[in-house]
Amino acid sequence: MWGTVISVVLLLVISFQLNTLNDRLGTGSGQVALKAAPTQQAPSAPSPAAPNVDMEALVDDDAVKGDPDAPVTIVEFGDFECQFCDKFYSQTLDRIQTEYIDTGKVKFVYRDFPLSFHPNAQKAAEAAECAGDQDKFWEMHDKLFDEGAAGGVTSFKSFASDLGLDTGDFNDCLDSDTHAAEVQKDMRDGSAAGIRGTPGFIINGELLSGAQPFAAFQAAIEKALN
Repeated sequence: MWGTVISVVLLLVISFQLNTLNDRLGTGSGQVALKAAPTQQAPSAPSPAAPNVDMEALVDDDAVKGDPDAPVTIVEFGDFECQFCDKFYSQTLDRIQTEYIDTGKVKFVYRDFPLSFHPNAQKAAEAAECAGDQDKFWEMHDKLFDEGAAGGVTSFKSFASDLGLDTGDFNDCLDSDTHAAEVQKDMRDGSAAGIRGTPGFIINGELLSGAQPFAAFQAAIEKALN
């Protein structure tokens, strides 16, 4: 009898610990939350971002896909070590590209939001910015998601070589933290706009959180177009 009771108690303790870990990581929410922030369930529809979000200012000078005069602007705040950012990249971005970016309806902007508990996220973001100095931001963006950021700076320098970058300039850029302040500015701007985890999106002033399915982005884009 006592053995049964002890087994039940142990199972309850293990279950509690697993649920606590999932809450901290944002598992199942479609978004990895800031460590100090409560985990958010990704909404099924967009909600307003922080008041008075200036979309033109939010674009800043970051990398853009699509027609700069497109009627809808999507700004993604992402982290190259975030599993849900990778899910968005691998499962959803291509359809947005084909149906909305390539057709001139959407311009897509990527801004950095490296979470502190992802050890390589900050330097991965800087690596993409350094590649952008040589007009290959999106190539490095894709490489980081395709290959992963776990290898750190050594891998990022290898990626630069694979992409045909001037590796001397790239390595100097990365080693000297040239874009560290820019990456942190992205985080401040994202936080001010209501971003609390990754991936987070602002679509014409509306906040969409998490690696939502394409249908959620489609609904938000069509709403903005109409």
